Amino acid sequence: MILYVCTTCTSDGSFVETVRKGLPELDVKAVDCMSGCTRAQTVAFRAPGKVAYLFGDITAADLPNLRTFADLYVTSPDGTFADARVLDDLRTKALARIPA
Repeated sequence: MILYVCTTCTSDGSFVETVRKGLPELDVKAVDCMSGCTRAQTVAFRAPGKVAYLFGDITAADLPNLRTFADLYVTSPDGTFADARVLDDLRTKALARIPA
C-alpha cells in the first residue's frame, strides 16, 4: 500500500514531510498534482488489486484518521468497507473511490 501526497497543493510541497513524520509506518510518496485543487490538500491510498481512494481537505489533524484508514485498508481484501462510519471525518473528505 502506498499513500500518495500531492506536492502541488502547498506552495512549497511541505505537507508530504508532515505526513511522513506523522505516519512513519506508511510508504508515503510525493506526487505532482492529483487534480483535487478545489479541495486541497489531497492524498490517495492505492494497493494492488484494491480500490484506490482520493481524499481532499486533509490537514495534520487528519493524521490519526489516516492511520486508522490505512489499518483498515490493508486488512480489507478488496479495499472496500461494509460501513463507512469507521472512517470518521474522512467520509466527508472522500473525493473518489477508483475501481481496482
